[in-house]
Amino acid sequence: MDRTELADFLRHCRTRLAPADVGLPQGVRRRTPGLRREEVAQLAGMSTDHYTRLEQARGSRPSRQMLSAVARALRLTSDERDHLFHLAGEQPPRNRSATDHVRPGLLLLLDRLTDTPAQVVNDGGDILAQNPMAKALHGDASALPEAQRNIVWRYFTDPRARELFPAEDHDRAARVAVADLRAALARRPHDARLTTLVRRLRARSAEFAALWDAHHVAVRRADTKRFQHPIVGLLELDCEVVLTPEHDQRLVIHTARPGTTSYERLELLRVVGLQDLTRPEPQADHGQRHPAPVPPHPAPGTR
Repeated sequence: MDRTELADFLRHCRTRLAPADVGLPQGVRRRTPGLRREEVAQLAGMSTDHYTRLEQARGSRPSRQMLSAVARALRLTSDERDHLFHLAGEQPPRNRSATDHVRPGLLLLLDRLTDTPAQVVNDGGDILAQNPMAKALHGDASALPEAQRNIVWRYFTDPRARELFPAEDHDRAARVAVADLRAALARRPHDARLTTLVRRLRARSAEFAALWDAHHVAVRRADTKRFQHPIVGLLELDCEVVLTPEHDQRLVIHTARPGTTSYERLELLRVVGLQDLTRPEPQADHGQRHPAPVPPHPAPGTR
């Protein structure tokens, strides 16, 4: 708890409000702008002495309920409310629903990553944006129906989604996906989309249901992953996860270490890109045979 910063923040928030802003009469002429301390205390349902001590950096650590009441009394925005909680040494409430709107800064960063796979996903596993390299590695999610653009759903309901991972890595990938989804639901327990996804997965996949009942919780962070790409072969890539402030969206970037076989194969994948190598190219009239087809592209939506 940062008492000095908390006191300063409360004073500034109080002085910027007029009585009319909170439904109070103006009353007699005020010597200083803003609300009086006793008015804030009254609006928050706490004693004037307790609130005064907070503004004087002498108060005890307020409870979460008191912090919420003070935030409402001072008409704080969501960001200001979160800041108040942080200054008091508490984690702010996470009752906001995730948004599908990708921030312009993330899209700009995604466009700059031209030589490595990167995609933006929300914390429920929905793929929101991909760069060309991500489409070449994972498959083009935009080609799927909207309901199937979810990583966790495809991993547990479509066997093709696992073909991009070596068989010995399947169990670990499943545990990580479920643990991350449970952490997201813990942050927003009343999010209808998350609760519906979990309910559908439990009904569809016995494996998911068993992992969910095990109650493992872990936010997806930096990791090393292996991909069995049908064209360039096995790739061992470092995975970096950049979280947004609300943790509801993340930029997932896969890179290969220079000098490794995976680095060379990732470069090959960049050259190959999204070419449809399963179709023979038109031949000139030289009597040449078509080249043999290569395996199909991996199932979209995996990572």
